[in-house]
Amino acid sequence: MFRQAIHFAGFIVREAGDGPAALHMIDDDPPDLVVLDLLLPTLDGLSVLSEMAAHGHTRHIPVVIVTGSTLNVDPRDVSCVLRKPVSPGRLIAAIQDGLHSGATR
Repeated sequence: MFRQAIHFAGFIVREAGDGPAALHMIDDDPPDLVVLDLLLPTLDGLSVLSEMAAHGHTRHIPVVIVTGSTLNVDPRDVSCVLRKPVSPGRLIAAIQDGLHSGATR
């Protein structure tokens, strides 16, 4: 549902099935923004955030968290944290805000 909503809003969407795949994609071809769940297989979203922060060339990328997890995320580390359930419209608005405001890290 989110993939289609983001695509129909005019954005190019690339998906990763787990944390290592996400980091590989981000490193190989850095996106303008990352939509990230904290509950990823193999390597969780907090670890992905930590790895992104550790690499200078990906540190600037805005991150929108969309998750059902109750884990705490430092709001200074991301553009926005959305707790599920999230409407597609709210996600698109958060993406647009993240792209306009840039990274917060």
